[in-house]
Amino acid sequence: MTDQAAGIIPFGSTVIHSEPVDCSKPINRTNIRGKTIVITGGASGFGKACFEDWASHGANIIIGDINDKAGTQVVAQMRASTNNSNHHFIHLDVTSWSSQASFFKRAASLSPHGGIDCVMANAGVAIAQENAVFEEPPDYSKMDHPPQPQMKTLDTNLNGLMYTTNLALSYLSRNPGSARCQVGQNTGTRDRHLILVSSIAGLASLPSQPIYATAKHGVVGLFRALRMTTPIKHGIRINMINPYFVDTPILGPMGAVVLAGGGMATVPDVVEATTRLVADQGIIGRALVIGSKTSQEHAKAMGLELETTDQAVWDVHADDFAQSDLFVRRIIGVTNLITQARGWGGIVSDVVRKVSGATWKTLGY
Repeated sequence: MTDQAAGIIPFGSTVIHSEPVDCSKPINRTNIRGKTIVITGGASGFGKACFEDWASHGANIIIGDINDKAGTQVVAQMRASTNNSNHHFIHLDVTSWSSQASFFKRAASLSPHGGIDCVMANAGVAIAQENAVFEEPPDYSKMDHPPQPQMKTLDTNLNGLMYTTNLALSYLSRNPGSARCQVGQNTGTRDRHLILVSSIAGLASLPSQPIYATAKHGVVGLFRALRMTTPIKHGIRINMINPYFVDTPILGPMGAVVLAGGGMATVPDVVEATTRLVADQGIIGRALVIGSKTSQEHAKAMGLELETTDQAVWDVHADDFAQSDLFVRRIIGVTNLITQARGWGGIVSDVVRKVSGATWKTLGY
């Protein structure tokens, strides 16, 4: 029985995605030079750390952040240390579409070549009080006008990232001098690359943080929806990072206390993982988890295989999602079999029934 006879439509040769990332390979940082990279939330945390690293290797970095003071300071510092005036700060509120649209337009105009090579959708917050009120709400039944719960975490981490992604697809696909992404094409000055910043909370449950976990799961869903279609439609490669808990401002002092003594990821490891995605243009449609460095003994005990002797970065897509993807493909396969069995007659019958029902309803019957 063929795949199509079984209701399965094979991916075929049109799919553009690379094999699992080999974290033992050295990173070709010279491939970062000359690229114009846009980072949302670039004044602190991962965004700032990536800015500093990539700028030191010759990239032109444009950051957006709601914190004007911090953003202005970090750009001034990097201009001085790299002797490159092509680093810029632009005020950005990612929860505002108009703010993001203005940010992208100005970023492209400030780029030395008039376009954007890479977008890192990084801006995010984690507001503990929002999660606490969501999980332990007051007695709304005793209120005439119950207050609307605050959802800034969701608005910033998911809705804001959706705005960034939509604008990135528009600008990256029109990047002057860029070519469509290709598996195995590892170098090039111009690029079309979108990096989505999710979290370990986008792959696993995170008790006491339901809003944050929902937002990060949404980022993973967006990545999985775009990872195959975006390279085909726009020639844009899309990748994702999923850091474990890291001691950055988003974690907050209480988060650091709760995790004290446990294994955590580090900012340098997050930067290295993200740099690998930026520097290797042959990496398409992959996601990396960044955790604490582990020994061969611990890795083997957990069923993992080390590629290096001191590994903190692991490829998580698509292999670890194979079972859920298989389930989805089986459901689609059943639908395909039903559609094939009913043929065009079934389609026509459904359309006629729908149109007839709507007509009778319009006439008041």
